[in-house]
Amino acid sequence: MKYSELTSTQTLGIHTLGELKKAGYESRSIKQELRDNLIEKIKSKTEVFPGIWGYEETVIPDVERAILSMHNINLLGLRGQAKTRIARMMVNLLDEYIPFVKDSELHDDPLAPLSRFAKDVIEEKGDNTPIEWLHRSERYTEKLATPDVSVADLIGDVDPIKAATLRLPYSDERVIHYGLIPRSHRGIFVINELPDLQARIQVALFNILQEGDIQIRGFKLRLPLDIQFVFTANPEDYTNRGSIVTPLKDRIESQIVTHYPKTLEVGKKITEQEAVVKKEQKQIVKVNELIKTLIEQIAFEARESEYVDSKSGVSARLTISAYESLLSSAERRALINGEDSTYVRISDLYGVIPAICGKVELVYEGEVEGPVIVAQNLIGKAIRTQFLNYFPDPEKSKKSKINPFAKVIEWFGSGNEMEMIGDMPDREYIARLKTIDGLDDFVDMLSAYGDANEKLFMMEFALHGMAEYSLIGKQSLDQGIKFQDLVSSMFSGPDDEDFDFDDDDDEKGRF
Repeated sequence: MKYSELTSTQTLGIHTLGELKKAGYESRSIKQELRDNLIEKIKSKTEVFPGIWGYEETVIPDVERAILSMHNINLLGLRGQAKTRIARMMVNLLDEYIPFVKDSELHDDPLAPLSRFAKDVIEEKGDNTPIEWLHRSERYTEKLATPDVSVADLIGDVDPIKAATLRLPYSDERVIHYGLIPRSHRGIFVINELPDLQARIQVALFNILQEGDIQIRGFKLRLPLDIQFVFTANPEDYTNRGSIVTPLKDRIESQIVTHYPKTLEVGKKITEQEAVVKKEQKQIVKVNELIKTLIEQIAFEARESEYVDSKSGVSARLTISAYESLLSSAERRALINGEDSTYVRISDLYGVIPAICGKVELVYEGEVEGPVIVAQNLIGKAIRTQFLNYFPDPEKSKKSKINPFAKVIEWFGSGNEMEMIGDMPDREYIARLKTIDGLDDFVDMLSAYGDANEKLFMMEFALHGMAEYSLIGKQSLDQGIKFQDLVSSMFSGPDDEDFDFDDDDDEKGRF
């Protein structure tokens, strides 16, 4: 009888080897356990890896096939592709509890003891051998591969103090201080960033994976460990820091390639699931689907950018951090202005630049431009791409008899300017947008929106989009953005004018 066939009450009432045998418990390897439990989940139509979006038709089927084949697994992919999360979720395929010989370092199976300690206890006490139950959460071990990891860390070493205390020779297995891998017996052991592990340390894993023995300090110990190995690796590491030695790669039966979200909708699901949004932020800041789409579009643009190192990748953490920063930018504005609530703005996107800068690796050309400029360009490209989903193509509109952008362009062409300051209160934000001739009617005519707040958002979006398509000029300021005539923007630098909001501005059409 397997554990899954025992009730919780039966489990709690079993304390000795004899009681375990009487209950009809049968041992099985961890790989068989994972396989059996996966089969049950598949048959019952239970989701095996909930919350892993975008892998339903690619990575997850490969992982399930590997588990059914009882393979060790290497998850190969760029950073931020949920490799470690998949490994951690495999714990859910383990039995809730398994029995082990009490006080055994290796959590020995009472029916198949592995260590000298467990064998001696069972030989001495027989059916009265005390047992305890190990929860599946304690059967997962994770180690980040770093250059300083040693064989002793992973496999073990002779403990001279133990040898002296017990008066045993170094050749006796009882003097071994076991490393992480033996202590993961009957569990899942994960090594993250495997290529970072030194080649000589990787070699030490050969026998554990294939032959089931370990070699420490000149003597060989037969130790058929029962472990599900999961490795993760980044293709970038193969050239930058190291590689997986060929014999080790040959012993890892399944190598599964991960990938980034293939659609914006999948990316939005991941971001919304992972972003940490405070309760008070949800109450203060109102968002729409377009701003969420723009956040995801930034990541898509970064992955295609000539300034960003494609080999390094652009992690899903970029959009998660960017969305959190976006909400905080809007929240901060509301707090500064003493407003109980606010609606997100396009200008809030520029508050996510620090989140972008920390998440992209730049090539030489990108380093020359600088991370802030690259981040601004990515935001601009995201706006440009999404603009066409809501408004006519400006390139085609130029050739048409009726140009829907003409009235707004004329307003700026008359010498008017508009400064959109990031932290200005809502009433001033509304007043400035409504001052621009034709913008209100333009959005009414060409864009769908839900309410007044979303209309204002679309009006600002229209300005940014027109600037990206060079219909009007845009100039970055320390406190926000200034929109103006395209020709004027070519002859003015970002620091040419100070912010000056006097009474004459209204007469000049400058805000």
